[in-house]
Amino acid sequence: MTEDLLDVSAIQQNLPAQEIDVPEKFRDPATGALRVEALLKSYLELERAMSRRMAPPAEDAAEEDRLRWRRAIGVPEAPEGYAIEPKHELCGPDEEVNRRLHEAGFTCRQAQLVYDLAAERLLPLIAEAAAEFEAGKQREKLNAEFGGEDRYRRLAPQIAAWGRANLSEPVFAALATTAEGVLAMYRMMGAKEPPLSRDATAETAPDEAELRKMMRDPRYWRTREPDFVQRVTEGFRRLVRDKG
Repeated sequence: MTEDLLDVSAIQQNLPAQEIDVPEKFRDPATGALRVEALLKSYLELERAMSRRMAPPAEDAAEEDRLRWRRAIGVPEAPEGYAIEPKHELCGPDEEVNRRLHEAGFTCRQAQLVYDLAAERLLPLIAEAAAEFEAGKQREKLNAEFGGEDRYRRLAPQIAAWGRANLSEPVFAALATTAEGVLAMYRMMGAKEPPLSRDATAETAPDEAELRKMMRDPRYWRTREPDFVQRVTEGFRRLVRDKG
């Protein structure tokens, strides 16, 4: 008869008891056989103890149990224990945020995730909202400059058509993003300034790039310093004249 090599019961029967590394309290003193019931009871008690240890403490649990639980899952002893690595300079560690995260029982990994999500999800929304707000302000300026929204809407396509036909794409893109840029194109269009070729050579790129950089300067779009704004406007006019 062929022996079943995977028969667990046969393996247990053939295995000498003295070769099993089991504490003496789980052996029969007379025969040396395993006391299965005692072993099972001890295992179940250990399992219940581990379950209680890993389960969140009850609402009426002692403070010591709460602290033990927080340490077990990785909550630092104090808010200063969070070692946040910001993904963006605008989403760096904040003392008040860390304090509230600590009060809520956030682990270090969970706290880091909060900051990561802020950088990944909130910053783009804030940037988009800021851009829309600034665009609205620019449109209001243009409406005022052209004597009303209706008149500006009639002129806007003409200005855009002139700009695309007479300016290089980088220059047009830079001017079209601000009220001053649109007004500069309108004045150049009305004065029939010489066009800047759309096929402008790479030698003009540094001048255009510098002007675009100036337009991103807060002095241009935030504080609207007259001298600085005038330098940008004159710079684009000079580009047009030089390429005429």
